[in-house]
Amino acid sequence: MNILLVDDERIQRSLLASQLRRHSHNVVEAGDVSEALGVFQKTLIDVVLTDYKMPDGNGLDLLRRLKKLHPEPVVVILTAFGSIEGAVQAMREGAHDYLTKPLNIDEVLLVLQRIEALITLKSENQLLREQLTQHYSFAGIISSSKAMENVLNVAGRVAKSSATVLIRGESGTGKELIARAIHFASDRKEKPFIAVNCAALNENILESELFGHERGAFTGAEKLRRGRFEIAQGGSLFLDEVGDMPLSTQVKLLRVLQEKQFERVGGNDTLTVDVRILAATNRDLESAIRQGTFREDLYYRLNVVTIDIPPLRHRREDIPPLLEYTLQRFSKEYQKGPLSFSKEAWELLLRYDYPGNVRELENIVQRAVLMSRGTLITTDDLPQVLKGYQHENLAKHDSLTLPERVEKLEKDLIFEALRRFNNNQTKAAESLGISERNLRYRLRKWGVK
Repeated sequence: MNILLVDDERIQRSLLASQLRRHSHNVVEAGDVSEALGVFQKTLIDVVLTDYKMPDGNGLDLLRRLKKLHPEPVVVILTAFGSIEGAVQAMREGAHDYLTKPLNIDEVLLVLQRIEALITLKSENQLLREQLTQHYSFAGIISSSKAMENVLNVAGRVAKSSATVLIRGESGTGKELIARAIHFASDRKEKPFIAVNCAALNENILESELFGHERGAFTGAEKLRRGRFEIAQGGSLFLDEVGDMPLSTQVKLLRVLQEKQFERVGGNDTLTVDVRILAATNRDLESAIRQGTFREDLYYRLNVVTIDIPPLRHRREDIPPLLEYTLQRFSKEYQKGPLSFSKEAWELLLRYDYPGNVRELENIVQRAVLMSRGTLITTDDLPQVLKGYQHENLAKHDSLTLPERVEKLEKDLIFEALRRFNNNQTKAAESLGISERNLRYRLRKWGVK
């Protein structure tokens, strides 16, 4: 580690510095507060070891001035027995630790070892946060359709606020992915993102999961447990399938949204939380309100901003880039090398409706990658459901009128050309023997961006 050692007693300072250097630490020395500040500004320093009493100030003065240069300087105070009170005050103001003189070198090395482990942990956590932010950013969501562009636009505009967001869409459309992107684009990104599936738990377990419980609250509650609201403090709580939440739990959730307060199950203490709610459902909540299974007041609390994610079959332009991205992802994960789809497999994948949406598309490609034997994925590697769909689709094709068949053929040829030339419209038009203007006219006619 890079250590700044500050002490006005030169002999003691040099002795400690030489001992630290023998244990592979880089040490820079300073004799007073002013010299230490100059070194700190010019040199990369991990830890500051500073005497408490110096000619132009003390360790507390140095700590306060270092905090103006760096948000979290790691400072250890070296103090004589009579100055312990000052060292304790420095701890209150942000010093990491203090050591009393005469110093024990083993004790100093132990403190430095702990600091080094802490710095490493913070660095790893920061890297993890950056990777999560990048992975779940809006830029990481694969789409090229106008429909998804509108979804991402609304999500991006609401991300910086603390408004409650209701995300609606069929299963597998990526509701949690949008929720995570909103969280990681918000000012809460350094705090937890906690997800709860309201449909997967019964009423009693869900209430305990959300609000926690006290010891002895019910049979099996052998110790106090913090709920998801407490764990998500300062961050975001994602309530998946909120339309399946029992009415009794809906009442408690409404109170949290209105007053930001709740009690643990079996408890009397009222807890206050600052948590942003992101909710998702594949149910028609308006119908649930009419049927009496969902509270109207809760609906309006959740429905501050609504984001509707269309199913994949209604944004078919997203299918090609999703297929390509997912193929590369699983090829790398399973170390299969560069893979590609055969023409027949590609056409079949493009025509399929994906009732399970993006989740089903990922499962299909994952299976195909696992089943592939060479560098080309063929129709034999695809699941039976697609082959059955192919025969069903051919039957439907026979019932089309001539103009409908012609338009369908045009779409297939144009999309295939665009894929082949990586969406280069000029080259795709040349390969088809039509003008680029003609190609763009057809894309606009079909609502393709």
